[in-house]
Amino acid sequence: MEILTWTYLLVGLSFALYIGIAIWTRAGSTKEFYIAGGGVSPLANGMATAADWMSAASFISMAGLISFAGYDGSVYLMGWTGGYVLLALLLAPYLRKFGKFTVPDFVGDRYYSHKARVVAVICALFISFTYVAGQMRGVGIVFSRYLEVPIEWGVVIGMCIVFFYAVLGGMKGITYTQVAQYCVLIFAYMVPAIFISIQLTGNPIPQLGLGGTLEDGVPLLQKLDGILADLGFAEYTSGRKSITDIFMITLALMVGTAGLPHVIVRFFTVPKVKDARLSAGYALAFIAILYTTAPAVAAFGIFNTIQSTSEKKIEDLPAWVQTWQKTNLITIEDKNKDGRVQYSANQESNELSIDKDIMVLASPEIAELPNWVVGLVAAGAMAAALSTAAGLLLVISTSVSRDLVKTFKPEISEKKELRIARLAAAGAVILAGYFGVNPPGFVAEVVAFAFGLAAASFFPVIILGIFSTRTNKEGAITGMIAGLVFTLIYISYFKFISPDQNNPSYWWWGISPEGIGTIGMLINFSCCYLISKLTPPPPGHVQDLIQEIRIPKGAGQAHDH
Repeated sequence: MEILTWTYLLVGLSFALYIGIAIWTRAGSTKEFYIAGGGVSPLANGMATAADWMSAASFISMAGLISFAGYDGSVYLMGWTGGYVLLALLLAPYLRKFGKFTVPDFVGDRYYSHKARVVAVICALFISFTYVAGQMRGVGIVFSRYLEVPIEWGVVIGMCIVFFYAVLGGMKGITYTQVAQYCVLIFAYMVPAIFISIQLTGNPIPQLGLGGTLEDGVPLLQKLDGILADLGFAEYTSGRKSITDIFMITLALMVGTAGLPHVIVRFFTVPKVKDARLSAGYALAFIAILYTTAPAVAAFGIFNTIQSTSEKKIEDLPAWVQTWQKTNLITIEDKNKDGRVQYSANQESNELSIDKDIMVLASPEIAELPNWVVGLVAAGAMAAALSTAAGLLLVISTSVSRDLVKTFKPEISEKKELRIARLAAAGAVILAGYFGVNPPGFVAEVVAFAFGLAAASFFPVIILGIFSTRTNKEGAITGMIAGLVFTLIYISYFKFISPDQNNPSYWWWGISPEGIGTIGMLINFSCCYLISKLTPPPPGHVQDLIQEIRIPKGAGQAHDH
């Protein structure tokens, strides 16, 4: 069968499965809409969390980014994986014990203030919209290539699918849909990685294939370093970023992870605190499968791309190049009119431009794998993008219905609250679609900004809210606003207002926009500490609540047997 037929078949079957699950698990109450009724098993929640976590950025864009950045791309692996460990160990059990559905819910109660809740809602909306823009962009790219429609139409189709099962099923529908999506995306990621690893190194385990040798006896990474050096690029295993910037980006991604509202809310869907810890462990194992494979996928992809295109006559280029040219994600310009493709680090002489976001999607075609593998990767990419988009849309809808409307209108009926939540999700889908059509950057870059905003706004107030009885509402509100505004202004200036100055020589302290969330976080912590010191402590009942969250009942008491 043709690639298009396989794609329609596999994507169609996966969509039918997701929609079927959404109808079967339709939310009938606000508790089911917000936290799936609180009865999800740790294993199912672990899979759903992993799918929620591994977005289009992880599936589509991360390996592509590492392909082009080499060693420098490792910040995404370290930051996102380390951040999940931080979230699982440091925050998830305590937030689950607190028993609130959303981060603004926690902030509002812990800091005994409607104002603090509203500020947290604004932060959650900023983070979620920035993040969901990346997902919708990923959806658009997949549809554009495989259904042969413009990216804009691809985004619209993706919007319709997400709208259906996120708005209908709420967290209950999303949870069980995400279990299915995890199975689809991990299978779709591993199958081509295993095939290509066997092709290049004879080793079926991609992680070992990365350090393996080619048919000519030369180690893969050594050969790749030599090829890139000959073309004028930095060696694949060397880095150009400063240690300071690598540290700042990694830390921003780590603590941003721990403040991501759509991941935190997953720990409220299990029955007990013990189950929250267990599901966090399962999720980490499921996430590690993809994250340890991504460096191999990146190296295989860039190696095969250069081998199949460099110095080739334009008419002799493989079919995959012409296919992706139709999406405008690959462009060829014969600058020296010699009829050959010059792939070069010098932009003035470089004739082949490849969008980072296509590397994973194009890898099966570049390696000339069977057509069904190409269709499978399309289904996997859709699963990754849609699962996270759905989780984010739920955060947006609950932030509006529960944390805004219900706070100021507590007498609202459950039926009306559910209707408002669904309307908010619908509005969010439309806005997210706009950002998907007009993205502020490539997928992983846009997502990195969301992590920076989460680091600068949520992480300090959540940590201090759990571990400090002295932090009060004045400190939390000032900290969230200061951290978010500083980070937002810095990113906006260097990315949109003055993009010509988007290079290390102009950056403050040599920190890139992707890493500035770390400074935003430090500003937030400082404001929280100083303002809390200068203003009255929290009331006694709040201090007792904090102690209760952190210390199990009966701890330190002697028992007679």
